[in-house]
Amino acid sequence: MIARTLRALLCVWVLAMPAAAQDTLRAGGALLRGLDKVSGRTTDLPLRVGEALRYGRLELRLGECRFPAGDQSSDAFAQLTITDLRQNTTIFSGWMIASAPALSALDDARYDVWVMACQS
Repeated sequence: MIARTLRALLCVWVLAMPAAAQDTLRAGGALLRGLDKVSGRTTDLPLRVGEALRYGRLELRLGECRFPAGDQSSDAFAQLTITDLRQNTTIFSGWMIASAPALSALDDARYDVWVMACQS
């Protein structure tokens, strides 16, 4: 519980840094990448804001994607909700940061999902 709280505080701090240092813009979508740890296969997952996408037994829903103004290809961060459809439980809800995928990562035995970039 303490580790999760510290990770959440660190995530808030990291997210506040880019916003304080530079302006950010919202994108209409994001490019995520998924890894099936069993097969070793990676899959690119384009997703629009407000939409959901099924990846294996997971449902990925994008709330928003932001990036530094003037450089859409640089550090993206996306608000995601990931649900395990078999257990009908939310297994991730929060911000993922492209440059620091381990900071706020999906914790699942079979799948990894991370943010690659925002997309218009």
